[in-house]
Amino acid sequence: MRIARYAADGHIYYGTVELAADGGPHPDTVADLTGDPLAGPVNLTGRRHALAEVRLLAPVIPRSKIVGLARDHAGGPAAPLEAGATPAVFFKPNTSVIGPDEPIAVPALSRDTAVEGGLAVVIGRICRHLNAERVPEVVFGYTAANDVTARDFLADGQPWGIAKGFDSFTPLGPWLITHLSLEEAGNLEITTTLDEAVVQHGSTKQLLWPIARQIAYLSRVMTLLPGDVILTGAGAPAGSCRVEAGQRSEVAIEEIGRLGNPVIAEAD
Repeated sequence: MRIARYAADGHIYYGTVELAADGGPHPDTVADLTGDPLAGPVNLTGRRHALAEVRLLAPVIPRSKIVGLARDHAGGPAAPLEAGATPAVFFKPNTSVIGPDEPIAVPALSRDTAVEGGLAVVIGRICRHLNAERVPEVVFGYTAANDVTARDFLADGQPWGIAKGFDSFTPLGPWLITHLSLEEAGNLEITTTLDEAVVQHGSTKQLLWPIARQIAYLSRVMTLLPGDVILTGAGAPAGSCRVEAGQRSEVAIEEIGRLGNPVIAEAD
């Protein structure tokens, strides 16, 4: 199932997306749902919109946190937890979240801002101290993410959360996919483009830390709550991902869809 959050008729809704390519009876439509799927049971209202006539929003606004694992593209097998290996973890504020086609604003304070596409996992149940086998029980769905970073801030020794925490630095979308298994999510192609030129291409199977291990590890450190977003990493080395005003960045993930955002300069 594809679950979208969108604006139509002056209101914000959640709905299920039906694409003509799926062979459904309706060409590219979204059917309204009652309430928030992350908050409890929902039902179809019977209302339906053409997908082209609504404005897609970020499919989730984390109530608690966005957690990312720092990129590591060694390409080999994951180091065992028993050996003491731990990933580098960073946090991003929910004010950094934007949706499809909303602009990424390059900060006036930065001279080296870069994009990086990756898979985002949305947590559906409160959890703590998971083992990897139980991770599928707490995953609500998956979406595409663009993890934007002011790299010159990192070079200056600023915390990851500052370099990655500017407003607009976490585009999410276009919708949540809830039907993928953890195994399927661990083998998806990811392509990041700037003005249609490929700057990054890889797969979630290249992640040094598999998705289940990432979430299990994080749950041993902190309580994960419904709506929390986990940025799992890019899974491939980035090319020339520096962005400037006037460009367009897109992240395409197999089985999920394409997330596109224009790039603008932030006003002083």
